[in-house]
Amino acid sequence: MSRQTRQLLFVESFVGNFLFTIFMLFGVSKTTAVSAGVIMSAIPAVVALMSWFFLREKITLRIWAAVVCAMVGIAMLAWSRNVPAAPVSDAAKALDAQTWIGNVLVFLAVLCEAAYAVIGKRLTGTLGPKRITSLINLWGFALMTPMGLYWALHFNFGAVQMGSWLVLLFYSLAASVWTVWLWMTGLKRIPANQAGIFTVMLPISATAVGVGVLGESLSGTQLIAFAIALIGVALATLPARRAAA
Repeated sequence: MSRQTRQLLFVESFVGNFLFTIFMLFGVSKTTAVSAGVIMSAIPAVVALMSWFFLREKITLRIWAAVVCAMVGIAMLAWSRNVPAAPVSDAAKALDAQTWIGNVLVFLAVLCEAAYAVIGKRLTGTLGPKRITSLINLWGFALMTPMGLYWALHFNFGAVQMGSWLVLLFYSLAASVWTVWLWMTGLKRIPANQAGIFTVMLPISATAVGVGVLGESLSGTQLIAFAIALIGVALATLPARRAAA
């Protein structure tokens, strides 16, 4: 491997494994799944922008329109959180502040996910999907271990139920092994901005889980914000018309 390839492998793991995990887990712990879903709807547009800037992939006017829709959706989400209809208590204000911090962290996770897609596309030009998966997980292990050892000293492992261990095992295999291998295999065959299309399932599934499983409510403003964000996703993902030969 060249020096540049080794550096990209480290950055891919640092951004996609280390920072993404921290931002996403801390973010969703402070906000709702519905809010996270609206914010994650910006991933396809951000991937398109980064692929245009770093990989010189073509970006169309529809992609720019998708970026605007994604930003409008996120702005409406923030407005719905910061403009209450009636006076609120100090506890409610503190909760809103925590939600705002959570939304910012989720957006930082979106940037990490977009960078992960773009760097992955560059890596697939020189390395195979299985090798990329193995090496970035090796780097991820090295980056996470110091923090893990620190928390392990103050953690009661006996308090964790067997069901939680099984969920953690599935989460680690799905997020760090299976998904990475499938993603890199797909990136080897299609452009990064086209791969970003499929991240549309992230906000849809997050919102569906929040409403259907966690019992969260979807306010009118959030519904409009989500609809605008999905319009942006549609603009970014619908195939462009090709002129007849």
